Amino acid sequence: MSQYPPRPASLALYKQAPALVGAVAEKIEISLPGGGVKRVRPKDLQILHPGPLADLDALRPAVGDVSEAWELLAGSETDLKEVAELAFGEFTPNAAWSVWQLLADGLYFTGEPWKIQAVSEAEVARVQQERQAKAQAEQEWSAFIERMRRGEMAADDRKRLAEVERLALGQGESSRILQALGHPEKPEFAHRFLVSLGYWTETHNPYPQRQGLPLEDPALEMPPLGAAAREDLTHLPAFAIDDAWSHDPDDAISLDGERIWVHIADAGALIAPDSAADLEARARTGNLYLPERTVHMLPPAATLELGLGLQDTSPALSVCFTVTAQGELEAIRLVQSRLRVTRYSYAEAEGLMGEAPFAQLLAAARRFQERRMAAGAVNIDLPEASVRVRGEEILIAPLERHSSREMVTECMLMAGEAVARYALENALPIPFVSQPPPATAARPSAPAETYAFRKTLKPSQVKTLEEPHSGLGLPLYTRVTSPLRRYLDLVTHQQLLAHLQGTAPMDADQVAERIGAAMAVSGGLRKAERFSNLHWKLIFLQRHPGWQGDGVVVEVQERRATVLIPELAMETKIRLNQEPALDSWLRLQIRELDVPAQVAWFRVLKS
Repeated sequence: MSQYPPRPASLALYKQAPALVGAVAEKIEISLPGGGVKRVRPKDLQILHPGPLADLDALRPAVGDVSEAWELLAGSETDLKEVAELAFGEFTPNAAWSVWQLLADGLYFTGEPWKIQAVSEAEVARVQQERQAKAQAEQEWSAFIERMRRGEMAADDRKRLAEVERLALGQGESSRILQALGHPEKPEFAHRFLVSLGYWTETHNPYPQRQGLPLEDPALEMPPLGAAAREDLTHLPAFAIDDAWSHDPDDAISLDGERIWVHIADAGALIAPDSAADLEARARTGNLYLPERTVHMLPPAATLELGLGLQDTSPALSVCFTVTAQGELEAIRLVQSRLRVTRYSYAEAEGLMGEAPFAQLLAAARRFQERRMAAGAVNIDLPEASVRVRGEEILIAPLERHSSREMVTECMLMAGEAVARYALENALPIPFVSQPPPATAARPSAPAETYAFRKTLKPSQVKTLEEPHSGLGLPLYTRVTSPLRRYLDLVTHQQLLAHLQGTAPMDADQVAERIGAAMAVSGGLRKAERFSNLHWKLIFLQRHPGWQGDGVVVEVQERRATVLIPELAMETKIRLNQEPALDSWLRLQIRELDVPAQVAWFRVLKS
């Protein structure tokens, strides 16, 4: 409470600000800094000095020795008037207001105007030290922000910039640094800023970390491969055919008279359900294929031991069947095997397609393919390309339609149908893969039709219930040929192995739980791969500012054309003066690009 009653021309405290008392009645009229006038209740005011004070603008900081007054009052309780007289030698409105400011500051004195305590020497020293540290931190912060505005980075700045990096990696939602610089707090702006400073290189790929994916292979020791009874197929030529850059071969094919063998790395024999490696693979759900590297689902030791053709002999789970003249599969058989494998790239195998056994395998593959197409299978023939980074070199290679690739693809689909049938016949729960039929029965031919048709396709589904896969034209299907690369393929192998060895397989609920865990991660995995591929394509274009190429118009909306660029397997949108015809070709040149925003703009040179 105030020691003085309110009266005209007295100095009051109102909401921590000075006020000049005017007319006094039931409510008190006060003048405020800036010229405002207000009527308030007496209890809302605290009178600091009885006056007279002519004008708030007349208030000036009082001059005196505050530290001496503090020392004299140490350990005692006093009031505003005594502090003013000891510190400033007088009790005037100026002195009263200065004492209030000392109280508000809190270094030497605390309390209320009429009940003031002197702060202890130790507490004053502590607060002074804190304020000095804060002042120094603010000075360093100001210098840091000024460097950021100039685009300069000192060695010690990297620790501060980790905050911006977290935002750029999708691991944070705000950045004090970007706020201070007036930049939007969005990952692409953080990305651009870090590159401009040199904190990140221009090629830095943030997309796997934005999806929360690990960037290192699992660091787990693997148990020895069990001594299972294996059928000796080392006499049978087996061929693992894949992209030249692939280093984890997990499938191979053989021809044994009329029988086709699809051999698959026997991952279930090494990775038991709920083992450490199984749990790690479940958390990762698959290999992460980036242009600059591959991050594996399984420890490298597992691939080295199980990869087909990486050792003199390879353990496999082999699926055997025949293909009828109508493309149907018969005489399905599964065994654990041991074999010798020869590895080929698709390009290498292409030169052998006219020879045995490849010619016979291709013929069987095409019978199977004809059966699928007759059942309504969809062939989405749109540009695809592999993007690989080798040191400083970025290699973008459109996928060639080799007959060797066609043969291997069809053989893997055969294995998927064969295993699905085997599991169904033996009441074995596995992750079946299905797809609802498209909205239209028409099948596309030209690029624009294919592009439009692809938008109508419904996503595939993975569940323990077998249903048709309309996109493949198969009555039932499962993915089984990549257990080193895909977790649900591994789950299928674990189930098949349990059945073959006469042990209890997982029940449907356990398999469904694994499906759910894998599907929760797989979307992020595919996004990281897609965004990473586009990132490196944009880096390639950035390094080739005069790049030119051809694009085909696949969609037109109000003179805004969607164009596919086969050479890059890339999609772009271009605004044209005249509406182009669908499936027409345009000659394009890169005009501008924004790597962090993942956008490229092209100009049309000619059509």
